[in-house]
Amino acid sequence: MTDPLRLVIFDVDGTLVDSQGDIVAAMTVAFQDVDQPVPDRATILSIVGLSLDHAMARLAADRSAATQARMVEGYKNAYVNLRAKTGAADSSPLYPGAREALEFFKRQDNLLLGVATGKSRRGLDKLLEAHDLEHMFVTQQVSDHHPSKPHPSMIETALAETGVETQNAVMVGDTSYDMDMALAAHVSAIGVGWGYHDVSLLSSANRIVSTFAELPDAVAGAWKATAA
Repeated sequence: MTDPLRLVIFDVDGTLVDSQGDIVAAMTVAFQDVDQPVPDRATILSIVGLSLDHAMARLAADRSAATQARMVEGYKNAYVNLRAKTGAADSSPLYPGAREALEFFKRQDNLLLGVATGKSRRGLDKLLEAHDLEHMFVTQQVSDHHPSKPHPSMIETALAETGVETQNAVMVGDTSYDMDMALAAHVSAIGVGWGYHDVSLLSSANRIVSTFAELPDAVAGAWKATAA
């Protein structure tokens, strides 16, 4: 019997790349520009994965919608400027083992790769170009076209674009938003231990890995579990 078509969907920030330096710096600028106290690093990183407007609404919940909108634009401008100074590859480096894991999966028959990220289309394009990953992912879901995580829209669209059934898909991410999105979309979820949410928050994960070297076995285990 022919193996079914399968799909591994990756989150980006905190999963494939470590972009926390620019995220914290850009958020600091956004708050300072409107003379607001800057949240601490842990609080800022806790919203990574959400679409920017949702993230800002959480961080600046006591500010007006107009002020939050100004802060969103301030963040975007600061992030672009920071990325331009150092280049996306240096400001958001791949985690150790990320490229090797992606290349391993890319070589597998009947397996497709996708992205589901809170980044904008522009931000994702810049990042993929910087790391020479433009052709790695056959489906790319960004914040421009979807409700914020953990709404399942990104995964549902990825499944529709690729024709993969829910039991043959897995979501890999570092935040509770990724895990809860996978749960809502009825796909398996693998949490990673090197990202921006403590592993204790990844309660919806089917499995948690601590290195990219563990990921192939974890993904294979997800297929076995759904086939059982």
